[in-house]
Amino acid sequence: MAYATVIGRHKTREVAVGDHVVGGDNPIWVQSMTTTDTFNAPATLEQIQRLEEAGCEIVRVTVPKKEDVEAIRQFRDQIKIPLIADIHYDYRMALACLDARTPSGRRAVDKIRINPGNIGGDERFKEIVRKARDQGVPMRIGVNSGSLEKDLIDKYGYPCPEAMVESCLRYIEMAEKLGYHQIIVSLKASHVPTAVECYTQYAAKSDYPTHVGITEAGSREYGTLKSAAGIGAIILRGIGDTIRVSLLGDPVPEIAAGFDILRACDRRVTRPEVVACPTCGRLDIDLERIVAEVEDRMKSLSNPLRISILGCLVNGFGEAKEADLGIAAGAGKGVIFKRGVPIRHVKEAEMVEALLEEVARFDEEVKPLDSYLEKEKQKRQKSTLTVLG
Repeated sequence: MAYATVIGRHKTREVAVGDHVVGGDNPIWVQSMTTTDTFNAPATLEQIQRLEEAGCEIVRVTVPKKEDVEAIRQFRDQIKIPLIADIHYDYRMALACLDARTPSGRRAVDKIRINPGNIGGDERFKEIVRKARDQGVPMRIGVNSGSLEKDLIDKYGYPCPEAMVESCLRYIEMAEKLGYHQIIVSLKASHVPTAVECYTQYAAKSDYPTHVGITEAGSREYGTLKSAAGIGAIILRGIGDTIRVSLLGDPVPEIAAGFDILRACDRRVTRPEVVACPTCGRLDIDLERIVAEVEDRMKSLSNPLRISILGCLVNGFGEAKEADLGIAAGAGKGVIFKRGVPIRHVKEAEMVEALLEEVARFDEEVKPLDSYLEKEKQKRQKSTLTVLG
């Protein structure tokens, strides 16, 4: 189907984080952070494994003391995804993490996250950079609105986007002068417009990849909405190479929320999207039940399909035609559409099974057609180039 053109992605360098590559044309990775005491190795490992099961692709743990470094050494070999050490205040913890190895001999962390504004000054930051450079470990330079350098607060008066971007570029320049380029950047704020403007200004000035999030977003319900507004706005500007939805409590729900934001922004569609009309007085089928059953039955699928289920005749036929598959229903019956073409009539009681049957055969019937159309498009482009040549 033809949809509005999505803004092109901000072209960034590629930075390897474990076996994941961040930036460039690679996927926008969904990550999270543990809430346990890292030194409690069994609890931390159990939470990371639950995050892995939920689809988390990169995980971060806090490392405020040496016992945390030792715990990472012990459980790292049991983790499948890249591990980030989150460092604040004590630069020695960054150095210890960079040196740490597991019993099997592998490096204990795949990346470190540093907030230069609270690490103890430029010289300590540079010491960390030299060690990361020598060890070949990437670093996230994480600038937060709450920990900007005093001279920037004096210059701008408050943690505005200009101050945050200047802080970030300052530390990037320090790292580059030391020959270090394995950098990922974040400019987090809890105020959504500030965060959006920070990332927008940064992307115009640098090509290092970015980690995007709204810090201190809040409770699960409001925090998800706030993160969707902020992360979504940034992603729709083409900015962002990893994301985290920061929620209060158990981190596992952050993963589904992150993937849903990417799916809604059409940046990374990893499962079907079900679109349903809002409830109104014109509704004359049990739409809520049908949608809930379809979503439940399709939650394990990875087909990037757009499925529309409309429950009245006012807009149903037009909107159902805009999806890969759709139902336009009314008065206990409906029509199933496939890419704008009506293919079968169904009764309300048959709608779920009929739609799922069409989902099952969709790839088999449509992919060959898509392949043929793409080949024809390439032929036309080649022919045009030949004529122009």
